[in-house]
Amino acid sequence: MTAATTESEILAIAREQVLEQGIGLSQQQVLDVLRLEDEHVPDLLALAHDVRMRWCGPEVEVEGIVSVKTGGCPEDCHFCSQSGRFPTPVRAAWLDIPGLVKAAAETAATGATEFCIVAAVRGPDARLMSQVRDGIKAIRDSGNDIQIACSLGMLTQEQVDELVDMGVHRYNHNLETARSHFPDVVTTHSWEERWETLTMVREAGMEVCCGGIIGMGESQEQRAEFAVQLAELDPHEVPMNFLVPQPGTPYESYDVVAGRDALRVVAAFRLAMPRTMLRFAGGRELTLGDLGAEQGMLGGVNAIIVGNYLTNLGRPAEQDLTMLSGLKMPIKALSDTL
Repeated sequence: MTAATTESEILAIAREQVLEQGIGLSQQQVLDVLRLEDEHVPDLLALAHDVRMRWCGPEVEVEGIVSVKTGGCPEDCHFCSQSGRFPTPVRAAWLDIPGLVKAAAETAATGATEFCIVAAVRGPDARLMSQVRDGIKAIRDSGNDIQIACSLGMLTQEQVDELVDMGVHRYNHNLETARSHFPDVVTTHSWEERWETLTMVREAGMEVCCGGIIGMGESQEQRAEFAVQLAELDPHEVPMNFLVPQPGTPYESYDVVAGRDALRVVAAFRLAMPRTMLRFAGGRELTLGDLGAEQGMLGGVNAIIVGNYLTNLGRPAEQDLTMLSGLKMPIKALSDTL
């Protein structure tokens, strides 16, 4: 924010540029928003909500996730309890096909329209690809027509093509943080390798789901950098995670992101990406609590993960669905996502 630009002017400019014209904020503009004083946050959230309603509409996409392969990952992502390099309580385990079918059925029963199959791996091997293929077939054979997404790490072109052939419509692969901060978070692979997988996924026709985690020691400048890098990627969906300090990981003693800061980030990301699906994901319960979640849904968010996460408990699905009903936010119909 320059001396000549007041905080009210920052919001006025954002209203004209993003709400009226649909043009996302630049990196400097996002940084200006992130630096707004607390007294301006309610107006910021209201603007982000108006942007969401104008460019995305009132519907909310609800998703459930399940881990088909948990723990034992060879990568050193410093936030992750599933890394085999850290002394965390998580142990390697596989979910069998009946378990996968059951999880998909339970997800569909909540009213969710999306089911994401996740594996803690650098990238899928032949065994995992076979497990996913068999699992998807079993889900379809059970009569469940829920949309299926996958998150299996970095891919080859052949694997991308296989997933398309399986009918996977969306692929999640998070960039996690700004390019400049990534080497402080992960050393066993690069930000560029993740970007390459995302590019192949998009070119193959699958929807791209890509977000990250706020609260891993990044600066405000790096949060702004991350927002515009995601905007450049133009993903269909951006999951917004907030760090849950996991025992045994290098980040186990990190502070939880303050609720007001989390809401400020959500709104800023909405103003950087006016047309993107912005999804509340891991850590929102710890960071925001019940009231904060409602504020986020009224501050630019238009998608949500219900139930538990990979290694952390979430809120009961019924609680989130009741919240959406109270906010008069319709759940996106399955027929609209096919």
